[in-house]
Amino acid sequence: MAIPKVCGIETEYGIHAPGGDGNPIAASSVLVNAYATEAERRTDWDFEDETPANDARGFTREGSLAPVVETHLANTVLTNGARYYVDHAHPEYSSPECADPLSCVLYDKAGEEVLRRSMRAAAHVYPNAPAAVVYKNNSDGKGNSYGCHENYLMDRAVPFAKVAAAIVPHFVTRQIFTGAGKVGAETAALDRSAVTFQISQRAEFFEEVIGLETTLKRPIVNTRDEPHADPRRFRRLHVIVGDANLAEVATFLKVGTTALVLAMVEDDVSPPRDLTPADPVRSLHQVSTDLSLARPFTLSDGSTATALAVQWELYTAARKYADHHGLEVLGSDEVGEQVLQRWEAVLHGLEQDPSTLARQLDWVAKRRIVEAYRERHGCEWGDSRLAALDLQYHDLRPSRSLYARLGMERLVDDEAVASAVTTPPADTRAWFRGQCLARWPEAVVTANWDSLVFDLGTDPLRRVPMMDPLRGTAAHTAALLEASASPAQLLERLSA
Repeated sequence: MAIPKVCGIETEYGIHAPGGDGNPIAASSVLVNAYATEAERRTDWDFEDETPANDARGFTREGSLAPVVETHLANTVLTNGARYYVDHAHPEYSSPECADPLSCVLYDKAGEEVLRRSMRAAAHVYPNAPAAVVYKNNSDGKGNSYGCHENYLMDRAVPFAKVAAAIVPHFVTRQIFTGAGKVGAETAALDRSAVTFQISQRAEFFEEVIGLETTLKRPIVNTRDEPHADPRRFRRLHVIVGDANLAEVATFLKVGTTALVLAMVEDDVSPPRDLTPADPVRSLHQVSTDLSLARPFTLSDGSTATALAVQWELYTAARKYADHHGLEVLGSDEVGEQVLQRWEAVLHGLEQDPSTLARQLDWVAKRRIVEAYRERHGCEWGDSRLAALDLQYHDLRPSRSLYARLGMERLVDDEAVASAVTTPPADTRAWFRGQCLARWPEAVVTANWDSLVFDLGTDPLRRVPMMDPLRGTAAHTAALLEASASPAQLLERLSA
């Protein structure tokens, strides 16, 4: 039976660093350090369990490059259980583990607020430094892309090859509701003279079907085998093929539908026919540029289907799965039913008139803004003002953000988001991590996803493992934490 799909989102934010040499690494470090300084606490990340070169296939293809772990850059752990750090040349917020897709939306939004607070903190802590501007997008318009990655807990017993084969149709086609939208094209994969607007910001940057890399030769299915949990029981599917969404409905569907399809794989449930594209990479690019949503691509059996048709078949199979297996795997039947209802409604909207989804989907909202501007000003698609509009959609500054002016549909409110900035989810191990950091920041010397390291003032340091993402919840540990007046008492009780 499928295991609960604990999930999370890692977002690399775009950053503009004006003045001086415009060094994005330095500017990103300023943001992270300023936020930690204002919070008056810093807990470093523990890199001991980082194994980005492990490949789920059991081998690494010759010439492939595993992600580089940069231990020298700014890196801290937050009291909401998240990790906030500098990844290459970007500030990255990795949400805490979430037990359901709606919680994932909440903590993704909390990440946006962390970045906004970081910009304000940087202006206060470093008043003489040029003010950096942060964007929640996926490309700089000059051929460089940065990621928004998802993570899903999976059963180690399910062969990775089976997971990879089954998930490709969904990854190729889900962009019709998860895409963030983009003016033009940036890579040699597409005819830049012919592409005016794309559904996805990231699609054109992918070159392979399956592989380990994340920044070069990007694969649709990433093979990094780094479970951040008991490796005998669990696998973490590391997904790099998605866009960074501002629209909450898009994020909810991105995580919810993917978690449901993965649960179906674990329970050996699939659509009646094989929906795998004959050429997944080419189909990924084609779907992104097909604004009509009507252009079919060839499947591996020689038949054809549109992205909408593939999504309808996946939805139909998921509805039957839910009727037979229930939806507790998505955290609860209630949240699971919300995923299915939203999925169906969005597919109907895309089929009948995508413009009706302008308050739910990023690419539809952005396209409406761009088209209205073009009509008003008579712009050609190559006009630099359209690229500026594209970027401004993603600006996290409330006074500058086009997204913030659109009245997009909300699934979580501002009060809940503000709480999630500092308070961890109660229903995953993030609760224990975040509570320990809030109570005893001076005693927790390092932390990572599956352990905390305490310094009690005596040798040796004490490591507390957390190898199950669904242990360490409030239900498991709240009473224990309340009864412990010190970290020493906590560790004594844990040992007992």
